[in-house]
Amino acid sequence: MYFDYASTTPTDPEVIKVMDPYLWEKFGNPSSPHGFGREAKKALEDAREVLAKFIGAKSEEIVFTSGGTESNNSAVLGVAQSLKPKGNHIIVSPIDHHSVLKPIEFLEKDGFRVTYAGVDKDGVVDVKDLQKSITDQTILIAMIHASNEIGTIQPIAQIGALAKANGISFLVDAVQTIGHLPVKVDELKVDLLSLSGHKFYGPKGIGALYIRKGTKVTRYLMGGDQEQSRRASTQNVPGAVGLAKAIELCQKNMNDEIQKQSQWRNKIIKTVNDRVPNSRLNGHPTNRLPNNVHFSFDKVQGEALLMSLDIAGIAASMGSACTSGAMEPSHVLRAIGLSDELAFGSLRVSLGRWTTDEQVDYFLEQLPKSVEKLRI
Repeated sequence: MYFDYASTTPTDPEVIKVMDPYLWEKFGNPSSPHGFGREAKKALEDAREVLAKFIGAKSEEIVFTSGGTESNNSAVLGVAQSLKPKGNHIIVSPIDHHSVLKPIEFLEKDGFRVTYAGVDKDGVVDVKDLQKSITDQTILIAMIHASNEIGTIQPIAQIGALAKANGISFLVDAVQTIGHLPVKVDELKVDLLSLSGHKFYGPKGIGALYIRKGTKVTRYLMGGDQEQSRRASTQNVPGAVGLAKAIELCQKNMNDEIQKQSQWRNKIIKTVNDRVPNSRLNGHPTNRLPNNVHFSFDKVQGEALLMSLDIAGIAASMGSACTSGAMEPSHVLRAIGLSDELAFGSLRVSLGRWTTDEQVDYFLEQLPKSVEKLRI
């Protein structure tokens, strides 16, 4: 029973079906001038249009990438390089994904100044604190839309308004929200936005970076002139076609999925609070992703809990799959004030399209047993 949709989702069968022809029959390189190439080029541009419409953008503002990590790296490093003559100050939240934090740390070693905006115990960024951090040298504000670990949704539109008022480029990591919540770039007032197909039932290895027209970003990959000379490399046409289909399915199913997953989420939170002593819900109690629940359990080792659940046929996680196996406690849980002991005793449960009532009920039967058995 799969409760780890936040790390990756299964590819929807309808997505696989539309991708299949572009792996064999319609395999042309979209940069080629012949019929095969033109056919692939049309499919690529049609997919770009679908994605652009979904987020309220223009198709020429969409750059296809290999996924969220490349999109975030491209945005952070590209803005820093292009705007370095203007300033060298970056603001970011301490609970952002490593694909944003690591390139910012790299820039910090190269002379950039970095301010980490404060967050409260639920992981919500303090907008007033962030505002005080803005200087005439600030060139980029980077913010995760919703935490991939604790599910907290940030006040992105407020932060975007601040960035716009001060002429600062604003990057939003929407990897966890695209396909799961309505996301419109103008409403959020973002200049750059990253997403990844495998987080919303599309294939792995495909993502995109939205770049608002006029935003200065130095190209990240050098080589050919693909993607309007903004990202070299032969485009992943099957992946783009699959991503577009996944977006269409998400748009069709979103309202129903939000309602159902929110009900399961709330049921899990209430049941765990009632049945498991000394448990703590991490993240905002209500302003969180509809499919995310994150707990810490006192005097329980998270890895042992995962193994116990795995034996019972339940796949879950402690947090980000990108840091699985790391010996350090989660930087997100540290940022919201958890002790190392509680951080190591955490469990993330994420729901998805193929979750069922029976699976949720079974999970809620097994979790209290596992925690009680493992308590030191």
